[in-house]
Amino acid sequence: MIAALRLYVRAVEAVARVVGRIAMYLIFAMIGVLLYSSISKTFFLPAIWTFEVAQFLMVAYFLLGGAYSMQLNGHVRMDLLYGSWSDRTKTWVDSFTILFLIAYLVLLLYGGINSSIYAVVYGERSYTAWRPYMAPIKIVMCVGIFIMLLQAIATWIRDLCRLRGIEL
Repeated sequence: MIAALRLYVRAVEAVARVVGRIAMYLIFAMIGVLLYSSISKTFFLPAIWTFEVAQFLMVAYFLLGGAYSMQLNGHVRMDLLYGSWSDRTKTWVDSFTILFLIAYLVLLLYGGINSSIYAVVYGERSYTAWRPYMAPIKIVMCVGIFIMLLQAIATWIRDLCRLRGIEL
């Protein structure tokens, strides 16, 4: 059983690491789009697509990198009491509170899948002048949420094993 849990945790963390490292470079694409937007608004006719593309890139950047950030403990944490607790107490609290995150991610994924299906079936488009199709970004959002859900479960498994004295 421990071998299966170890395999799951390592596989999920490997996927989250690869996806997160690729997602890190989306910030440069977003900077390029915003730079082009600034130049086109200053010297030429402004492009109508730049603002939305930048938003889509930022959404992909955050959601695809979320699992990797969780893996590295790079997320924001309320440190009012947490910093003074022992490692065991921190692990207990983390293993309990992550259940709320898992429940939230399950609900978010459920809504995201329903919204993505709607966007694909009905060809949903944005209500802006550019009117891009919404299905691609909604699918990327679902992929990011799914990877983060898998990473949250892997983190929970790691915490539970740590409480039992087993290192994964």
